[in-house]
Amino acid sequence: MNIDAIENGYVIDHITTGNAMKIYEVLELNKLDCQVALITNAKSKKQGVKDLIKIAKLIDIDFDKLAFLDPDVTVNIVKNSKIVEKRNLALPEKLVNVTRCKNPRCITSTERDLDQIFNLTNKEKQLYRCAYCEMSLEK
Repeated sequence: MNIDAIENGYVIDHITTGNAMKIYEVLELNKLDCQVALITNAKSKKQGVKDLIKIAKLIDIDFDKLAFLDPDVTVNIVKNSKIVEKRNLALPEKLVNVTRCKNPRCITSTERDLDQIFNLTNKEKQLYRCAYCEMSLEK
């Protein structure tokens, strides 16, 4: 299989196998007007197998969303066919409007204009809690 190199854009690498489609959907990559390559089950020395996504355009990416979905990804920023920056992501301390609180009694269920805010409470367990009702966030 041959996937061309990109001139300008991103390579989201080291995605946990099976997560690429979820990342594609959450980042709404289907709405882009450029080439997007989604590769699953690629061989990896580091992970055995991995997924990766190539985006052939420099766009605004919500790195907090990406880190929440898969904190072990690496993002390579490509300009003029060269990697100019490599970002290793970490779980964000706070998530804002990335997901919704599932508690029907949470104020965010009735007050639609409130931001959905979750705070990281346990980094090892990747546990977030709603800033309003303290309900745990299920990924």
